[in-house]
Amino acid sequence: MSESLKIRGAVLERAAAPRPYAESQPISISELDLSAPGEGELLVKMTAAGLCHSDLSVVNNNRPRPLPMLLGHEAAGIVEKVGPGVTRVKEGDNVVMTFLPRCGECDGCKTNGKMPCEVGTKSNNEGSLISGSRHLTREGETIQHHIGVSGFATHAVVSELSVVPVGKDVPADIAAIFGCAILTGGGAIINEVKPGPEDSVAVVGLGGVGMSAIITAKALGVKEIVGIDMQQDKLDKALELGATSVMTSPEAEESGKRFNAVVEAAGHPKALETAYKITGPGGLTVTVGLPAPGSITGIDPLTMTSEARRVHGSYLGSSIPTEDIPRYEQLWREGKLNAEGLISSHIKLEDINEAMDNLEDGLALRQIIEFD
Repeated sequence: MSESLKIRGAVLERAAAPRPYAESQPISISELDLSAPGEGELLVKMTAAGLCHSDLSVVNNNRPRPLPMLLGHEAAGIVEKVGPGVTRVKEGDNVVMTFLPRCGECDGCKTNGKMPCEVGTKSNNEGSLISGSRHLTREGETIQHHIGVSGFATHAVVSELSVVPVGKDVPADIAAIFGCAILTGGGAIINEVKPGPEDSVAVVGLGGVGMSAIITAKALGVKEIVGIDMQQDKLDKALELGATSVMTSPEAEESGKRFNAVVEAAGHPKALETAYKITGPGGLTVTVGLPAPGSITGIDPLTMTSEARRVHGSYLGSSIPTEDIPRYEQLWREGKLNAEGLISSHIKLEDINEAMDNLEDGLALRQIIEFD
């Protein structure tokens, strides 16, 4: 299986380019060579991919990665070819990409989702697949993989550990957002908060991940769900998606209202401070946001002891994708999980630089790239 395939994909050429990206064009749409899948790997034809802040964080250099890199990690597709030893999926399966493969053997994998896979984290940082292999070149130059997926392309070779099969009744755009936005925001609710129907839950930061926490809490029948953000259009959208009330961050801090659990999904130190301040005695603050490296936040340590508070960090919603994605799939199928409400627009691959501007300006929840 030595043959290669010509594909088109969105390659980040340089990080920290000046804004607007629509003018500086840090991402090029390139023709690439994609080598055939190896042991435990598969070739996937992409059907949809969502733009996420984890993509933007590579573009603006908040998360430095080796370049040039074919971006994209929140994606869905159809398996076209399987390599030797693949057992989890077969040709023709619809699959969701997940950006943190799990080897199943390291200390991180033994924590039932609490800690990332050590092997997968290492390969993600290095720009390879979990096996250490690389499959992308451009005129002989190696192009790095983005956290095991590189989904902003017509095709990808990925490890079978990076996909989860879904039913053919799930539209491609919905399937794509299962793999990151809902897995992370929904996971903060299901795996960390674990709310009862009478609990009060607040979400600080109403991007795609925060809104996913809102719709998941709604799907679970939580009685009080409060959305908190500084943008009025996001507050309005949160009400549409199931929040029972909304507030700005200053309003939340000044209201005196305290919650059983608060999810911080903004990725900003101030947002985490707000989330902690409005968590009630005995309550839980869950942070899933990824701030810039070196960010510092401050909390009152006395309240952690005197009020028996808990603060949990949650990466990828503390999820095990093979177990959690089928749960979201079923909630969606039953009409309880409004995943459609997260989709702001459908775009073409060529629109990606402008779409990154929209994402950084807070003008979109999920922009979905559609592939022919």
